[in-house]
Amino acid sequence: MIALLMLLVGYSDRFNPQAFPMLACLGLFFPFALVANMLFVPIWIFVKWQRLWIPIIAFVLAYVPIRTFIPINFPSVSQPPEDCIKVVSYNVCGFGGNWKYEHAVDTVASYLQRMDADIVCLQEDKGGKGGSGFDKMKELYPYNDTIHFSNDAVFNSVGIHTRYPIIRKERLANASRSNGSIAYYLQVDSDTVLIINNHLEATHLTKDERERYQDMLKGEVERDSAETEFLAMMKKLAVHMADRAVQARTVNEYVETHSQYPIILCGDFNDTPISYAYHTVAGSLTDCFVSVGCGFGISFNLKGFNLRIDHMMCSDFFEPIHCFVDSKMDASDHYPVVCWLKKASKP
Repeated sequence: MIALLMLLVGYSDRFNPQAFPMLACLGLFFPFALVANMLFVPIWIFVKWQRLWIPIIAFVLAYVPIRTFIPINFPSVSQPPEDCIKVVSYNVCGFGGNWKYEHAVDTVASYLQRMDADIVCLQEDKGGKGGSGFDKMKELYPYNDTIHFSNDAVFNSVGIHTRYPIIRKERLANASRSNGSIAYYLQVDSDTVLIINNHLEATHLTKDERERYQDMLKGEVERDSAETEFLAMMKKLAVHMADRAVQARTVNEYVETHSQYPIILCGDFNDTPISYAYHTVAGSLTDCFVSVGCGFGISFNLKGFNLRIDHMMCSDFFEPIHCFVDSKMDASDHYPVVCWLKKASKP
């Protein structure tokens, strides 16, 4: 039962949230299913070793979701080659998301200056605690652009800051007014490189709901109440997973339609690696962290919601050389994703 459950959860990213809303939420529980199956290994070793094949076969069959969720790669190079393109994707949460730094704009800008990336893709690239984040970024990069999304309750934006000239830009069509995806065409030497910066639909969990979930994890909520509230929360998550499903298909279609360009795709997906949105966007692209990163790569750092929801991908024009999530940079509720990409050798 545990082995089958792990497989069901691991491949739940194939379920369209619009048709199977609750099944599509199962990916959130993959680490629990993984640990549960692991616990049976010592149990069968000491109790009945003839049944050890059950969890082992389950691990083999679940290789794809396990590697996607927690890749294990050993560095192939000590220092990325100089001819690599260095890309940073970072949800800066309005330049000061955790309100820890009095001058958060300077903190984020100083970090990005030290990173010295060729392309910086930001989500929630707006405002700033201690100044204008966009104006500060203009001091660091010659080419800058931000596109704003807004409705009555939410103000959001997606932007790019780069050393390469921006040839043109295009907003991908989707139904959201407060989130979206932007395609930027950059002139990189003799190539036109397509950068797609994404901020897919949020979970829309309120502060109170997040706090109640943390209380549930601590066991501070009565069982009956916890079950009712948890089910209501899952239903809410499923609704917005369905929103992201539509957006993810739009992004995938855009990638497939423009596959003649070298493509770098990144951003805040608001979904884990075991999700329909991630699986759909990835399509024919290579996940840079899965390819050359190591570990869980947790990029969202709110207590009780420690997940990898920020991703970076590329087309086969590029070869990922090194990729990591910089958990030392704590000026936002997200951590930056940093990646070096090299132009792939043609066969």
